[in-house]
Amino acid sequence: MSALYPHIIPDISAWPIYKLSQDREKFVREITDSVMEVYKDKSFKELEDILSKTIFLEIKRCKENPWKVDPRNEVKYWKTLRSDLQRKLKADVDKQALLDLLLKISNRYAEEIVGNFKIKTFKYARKLLSSVFRRLLNSAAGKNHRRLWGSQHQLYERLLVRGPIEKVRSLAKEGTIVIVPTHFSNLDSILIGYAIDVIMGMPAFNYGAGLNLYDLELVAYFINRLGAYKVDRRKKNPIYLETLKKMSYNSITRGVNTLFFPGGTRSRSGELEQGLKLGLLGTVVESQRSRLEQGNQEKIFVVPLIISYHFVLEGKYLIEQHLRKVGQEQYLSSKDAAQSYTKIIKFLWDLFSQGSEIYLTLGEPMDVVGNKVDEQGRSYDSKNREVQMKDYFTLDQEIGTNIQREKVYTKILADQIVKSYKTYNTVLSSHVVAYTFFDMIRSRFPNESIFSVVTKDSETLTVSYDEFRERIKATQIILQQLADQGRLNITNIIKGDAESLIELGISNMGVYHLKKPVRINEAREIESDDLKLLYYYHNRLEHYELNRKVHSFIKETEKHKV
Repeated sequence: MSALYPHIIPDISAWPIYKLSQDREKFVREITDSVMEVYKDKSFKELEDILSKTIFLEIKRCKENPWKVDPRNEVKYWKTLRSDLQRKLKADVDKQALLDLLLKISNRYAEEIVGNFKIKTFKYARKLLSSVFRRLLNSAAGKNHRRLWGSQHQLYERLLVRGPIEKVRSLAKEGTIVIVPTHFSNLDSILIGYAIDVIMGMPAFNYGAGLNLYDLELVAYFINRLGAYKVDRRKKNPIYLETLKKMSYNSITRGVNTLFFPGGTRSRSGELEQGLKLGLLGTVVESQRSRLEQGNQEKIFVVPLIISYHFVLEGKYLIEQHLRKVGQEQYLSSKDAAQSYTKIIKFLWDLFSQGSEIYLTLGEPMDVVGNKVDEQGRSYDSKNREVQMKDYFTLDQEIGTNIQREKVYTKILADQIVKSYKTYNTVLSSHVVAYTFFDMIRSRFPNESIFSVVTKDSETLTVSYDEFRERIKATQIILQQLADQGRLNITNIIKGDAESLIELGISNMGVYHLKKPVRINEAREIESDDLKLLYYYHNRLEHYELNRKVHSFIKETEKHKV
């Protein structure tokens, strides 16, 4: 069970996110002013191209991918802007006229993106979430709807926060915290937010919520009032992306603790993120340099967070998307499971009734260039020498902007975050079972693509229980070695006997899905009802070279037997 920590700032009105919300109008102006700083020195032709591209992409989005949450006048708005731009160009206006149009667009985006934070709503949401989760947990734990009003179980008994919590709490008093989690489900933000508040005892974070979540009216009501900023992944135009980055930059510069998913979106393949989006990460580096320029020595601390589920609400939908991209095939589109209240309730019921846990594992905090830091926020390089942050942004004894240098720092930071994801990943029994079984199937078709393998008839691809158990034992030994080397985390069940691991892994992974990724049939063979879903869960342990290590270990063991 996770420990509960007292709040480091008990008075919510003193939280940075509340102060930001109170100053929302000025904050929106700061964002648009920052955007205009980027574009003010562009040539007339460059501005024309940027505006034309933005308006074209927005009209295209409105026609090809409309959402219920979009404003009713969306199409008319962008067509009017297109006509306005065309009139200005024919009238041979000066550059300022184009800048005025760009400002209008950026202001619309900033108003859409920036959220609010209402204390009454936050307190109500905290109480409501705790109550709903507790009642659902009590009922599901006993698999009895009559226990819905019990009180002996709490969410934090299943939502296990691990890692340097005390250190992160200490650093929050020294500077600004930016949490960068892995991303597997639309429930991630809710669970992380709950953990930050109720378990870690920290002020609410500014965090991004996908605009698609606002299709659920109840969710939209709360998100709009709990400090979230809206992110519309459909919008790829330069003005929107710049406005989003400047929102992040100005928020962090103001000292608001922030959370964003550097992978950009949910992992479609089920893998830990390998390639991170550098846009928002770059604003973290930019904000640190800006603080130093202003004489502010407070540091920004980046904290990786790795989420481990036994099963994922949207797993089926996500792997279909991934395979559609990889296989270049026209799959029938499937509805995102996260867009249904009943699916969410079923997910939580199955999670609680099975006794499953969700692990939120904090990685070691680092500064904005990836150096490790101590509890007081002092930075140390790879040779354990203390370094000063200002030295990274100083040239000729002056702190100043160097875009190329900051791009390099952002890439270094991204690489360190990806490394932390692997190092602090908590491996669950379901991950081991899925990885081992799919690897055994995959080895039968060494010359075929993954797409070809996952579309085979699963009924013909069975493995005897005894053979599977022996392979699990070998995998356990390799995972223990990696854990001893500090290269990943394992739960206690992985250190135990193989049969218990198999039983728990299969039951946890299969409790939610109608088609079971792994099961034991009547002939006591291991088989799968859904190879695509099995592949999705297998992918959690990609990038550790387990396949090679396990096979080498088995060969070495057999050699000694001979």
